[in-house]
Amino acid sequence: MIGMGISIHTAALPHDDPEASLAFYRDGLGFEVRSDVGQGRMRWITVGPADQPETSILLAPPGADPGVTEDERRTIAAMMAKGTYGWILLASRDLDDTFEKVRSSGAEVVQEPTDQPYGTRDCAFRDPAGNMVRIQQVGGV
Repeated sequence: MIGMGISIHTAALPHDDPEASLAFYRDGLGFEVRSDVGQGRMRWITVGPADQPETSILLAPPGADPGVTEDERRTIAAMMAKGTYGWILLASRDLDDTFEKVRSSGAEVVQEPTDQPYGTRDCAFRDPAGNMVRIQQVGGV
């Protein structure tokens, strides 16, 4: 089968505090802010690595869609509080250096760099909204 020329453009994660999310993704991970639309807690913020302008993360207010019911909003809020609603897997060529930089930003460490039994070396943080952010070692340093 021949590829269709599809690429990943944007992945979405929820946020409940836009300023804290900006601090984590911009200051902690070093992503550039591509857009910041809305006001107060109702802001849609797009961030991404400066050297990958074609790939972004949209930080969006959860349950903002008018089709989401109040029960669903409560469920989303409860899952975010537990850290079970959103997650993303990132990659770094120098995991240990990346880990130290993100940790020094004050991010919540979930797992220090670890050699996993299935062959991957990774670490994990929780962003201010409770999303799991795993970072995997790729390539050489």
